[in-house]
Amino acid sequence: MSLDQKRARWFGVLFLVTFVTSIPALLLYEPALRHTAAFVAGSGNVNKIYLGALLELLLIIANIGTAVVIVPIMRRQFEELSIGYVAARIVESAFILVGIVCMLGIATLQQQVAGASEGTVAYTLAALKDWTFLLGPGWVVGWGNGLILGYMMYRTQLVPRPWTWLGLVGGPLIVVSGTAVMFAGDQPSSTLHSLQGLATIPEAAWELFLGVYCTIWGFRRAAPILSGSAG
Repeated sequence: MSLDQKRARWFGVLFLVTFVTSIPALLLYEPALRHTAAFVAGSGNVNKIYLGALLELLLIIANIGTAVVIVPIMRRQFEELSIGYVAARIVESAFILVGIVCMLGIATLQQQVAGASEGTVAYTLAALKDWTFLLGPGWVVGWGNGLILGYMMYRTQLVPRPWTWLGLVGGPLIVVSGTAVMFAGDQPSSTLHSLQGLATIPEAAWELFLGVYCTIWGFRRAAPILSGSAG
């Protein structure tokens, strides 16, 4: 197996890791985010937050890894865009890291008495966590994984071209829906949230495709960029 194909396998595996870390983390956080006052009062399992935080730390590593591992290949044709993709993943991960700190802050409030304002502080941290999710995985991803990665994959033909349209279409959908939710105040009960959930389907399918395809088959061996003939 060539070095490029080894990179392709790692690229795919890391994308799959983003799925098995991000989704369980959201489920673990859900009780504290939706019933914050009751959680800090002692009715929730604080270990769920710690486990969710650990999963998201692994998510950050996987996120940045998906970009770093393909830089040596993509820079042969896209010097600036390959760096831009790494930057987008780092910015996304920065939002995730802030969200982790917010959740750990909620866990601390459950373990320690913070006075009469405890509930208000916990609610504020939960709101900040929701905003970090909207701005990171719910907005920056549209530019990074959707538009930048989708375009590079389309041009290089490292994966079958028809599939790249999931990213090229899904990316703008996430950006537009995320922007709409932001101006609506990021209300969890808003109809826009339901529409945003539908808008993320193409992007989610794109990332899942990359994970499965590249893990099993690697990059297309006929891709010009692998033979050094890309221009």
